[in-house]
Amino acid sequence: MEAQPELPSTEVDTEMEVEDDQIPPSNSKDPPPILRLDQSVVNRIAAGEVIQRPVSAVKELVENSLDAGSTSISVVVKDGGLKLIQVSDDGHGIRKEDMSILCERHTTSKLSKFEDLQSIKSMGFRGEALASMTYVGHVTVTTITKGQLHGYRATYRDGVMEDEPKACAAVKGTQIMIENLFYNMAARRKTLQNSAARADVHSVATPSRLDAIRSVYGVSVARNLVKIDASDNDPSNSVFEMDGFISNANYIAKKITMVLFINDRLVDCGALKRAIEIVYGATLPKASKPFVYMSITLPPEHVDVNVHPTKREVSLLNQEIIIEKIQSVVELKLRSSNESRIFQEQTMDPSSSSPLATSQDSQKDPSKSGIKSQKTPVHKMIRTDSLDPAGRLHAYLQIKPSNNPERSSCLTSVRSSIRQRRNPKETADLTSIQELINEFDSTCHSGLLDTIRHCTYIGMADDVFALLQHNTNLYLANVINLSKELMYQQVLTRFAHFNAIQLSEPAPLSELLMLALKEEDVAAEDNENDDLKEKIADMNTSLLKQKAEMLEEYFSIYIDSNGNLSRLPVILDQYTPDMDHVPEFVLCLGNDIDWEDEKNCFQSISAALANFYAMHTPLLPNPSGDGSQFYKKGKSSSSIDGQGNSSKTTGNDTTEDEYENDLLSEAENAWAQREWSIQHVLFPSLRLFFKPPNAMATNGTFVQVASLEKLYRIFERC
Repeated sequence: MEAQPELPSTEVDTEMEVEDDQIPPSNSKDPPPILRLDQSVVNRIAAGEVIQRPVSAVKELVENSLDAGSTSISVVVKDGGLKLIQVSDDGHGIRKEDMSILCERHTTSKLSKFEDLQSIKSMGFRGEALASMTYVGHVTVTTITKGQLHGYRATYRDGVMEDEPKACAAVKGTQIMIENLFYNMAARRKTLQNSAARADVHSVATPSRLDAIRSVYGVSVARNLVKIDASDNDPSNSVFEMDGFISNANYIAKKITMVLFINDRLVDCGALKRAIEIVYGATLPKASKPFVYMSITLPPEHVDVNVHPTKREVSLLNQEIIIEKIQSVVELKLRSSNESRIFQEQTMDPSSSSPLATSQDSQKDPSKSGIKSQKTPVHKMIRTDSLDPAGRLHAYLQIKPSNNPERSSCLTSVRSSIRQRRNPKETADLTSIQELINEFDSTCHSGLLDTIRHCTYIGMADDVFALLQHNTNLYLANVINLSKELMYQQVLTRFAHFNAIQLSEPAPLSELLMLALKEEDVAAEDNENDDLKEKIADMNTSLLKQKAEMLEEYFSIYIDSNGNLSRLPVILDQYTPDMDHVPEFVLCLGNDIDWEDEKNCFQSISAALANFYAMHTPLLPNPSGDGSQFYKKGKSSSSIDGQGNSSKTTGNDTTEDEYENDLLSEAENAWAQREWSIQHVLFPSLRLFFKPPNAMATNGTFVQVASLEKLYRIFERC
């Protein structure tokens, strides 16, 4: 009786074991449940798609600035955008009451209903970009609208404003700052850390399209472009206008570069890109890859901008017809421009390799020459060289030979490429300019050239002369003469390819001319003389307004139709001339230019610019040394006694020690800025660009004041 219950129990267990072996687990047969994702997860996924890289954030912010009607946009980037992206503009700003929902998803001022997309003209419209940035970075917004006495600042995180906007000082427009981008996406942040490079791009406020291409892609690209345009106005077929530039037969590249704007929106169009590549492959040898810049304008209702998450692509009405027409125009232009080829000769720049380095290398490796290296004589040993501005004692040390012979050639090639980038020689398109450049090239003094290329700047000996060391010689160099000649050469070399300095406020030419005329004749105060000056000023203003187009095109000197000067050229990077000399410069343009002869005209304008930009001494006396007397409040404390002898107050009277602090501070800043510019701008530029004329060897610009060999001879006699 006790054994019977166990039998059925054993059979059931055996059957269950068999079934378990044959039937898969129940959870593999059932579909996984569909869950509603948390909104924060949704937002972070969307943010990673919209803001793929730091440049995506910059693009979105710049587009917002353009939509706000900005005329000036500033972009600051640190660590490739991972640490900081800051975009500031002078647009219409953001209302305080809108700041609470500013960074929520799908909040926008660009449209209110779906039908608005049919005629959208703004860059942005979805209201996703700012929200996405708050999910992958820390966002701070500072803004002020017209008429407000102060601005407001707010911080955002995960699409929400963290605190109420706080009142703060602000300039016109909006500043958006993103810090620690992708701080919560470790994998993406790590992949971007090694690609945080920065490109130097300088552009003027209103350049031509060709100038913009030149500043971004370089002179070698811009010089090989031909203009192209196409259009169609058949409503039954296609309605569009296209203009741009395409590379000619002289352009050689390994991959295509295509910059396409459709209704002023930077986009990609794979079909158009492939169509143009087919034309180049069939027309040019070796299937050369082109450079293409195109701007296509269509009716807004013919463009669907809502086809890509980052608005990178658009869809066009009658796209095939438009592409076919553009392809035909490109082919026709390319065949007509392929009738001739231009081959440019490239020569080695002998100045790119340092003679000092060559002599040192030969001494370090005597086996190459077969001659035993000799010890440098004591009277020829120097403590500084041009390759180390701070000076060094390498000549007194035994240095092991370098195991990397390729490093020297690498440095040489880098320096050569920098020279070519900063001093392009392709700019002299006019014969007269080339002749003027050839003049200073042919009269270059080889000895002074070597001295300047390899000298060491020591300091200023006085207000005019700098102290230089070259090998074992010590020189005094007139910085005013050097800077004037350098500026003249740079004006001719950069002819028609200047960046611009924007004046904070346009300066009326008539007022500048009157200032200059009065400075020439300070003593004259009669009204008749003033009337004459006004007539001269009016005549010169009219003349310069007539020449404004040429001055802007060739020298980046912008004079508007009202006779106001608003822009000046950048001749040396990081250097701004003394604006106290603007009146004198404008008067020189009006009085001293030969406008009839092309070569003389360009030469005299270049000379006027050179004189204006030269590093003259500031108008205020040097506050160091005897010049400090000028700034004393107690200059009257010196008295004249009955015998005509001068006496000074003494004792507790401290009047003579009191200074005009504001004036003194202004003078100290002006002189300090000049000395900084001489050391960090002038002499590095002289080493790179300057061709010293023969006349400088005899006109007192360079004066040798000491020679180590001669000093040793004197010491030996003693």
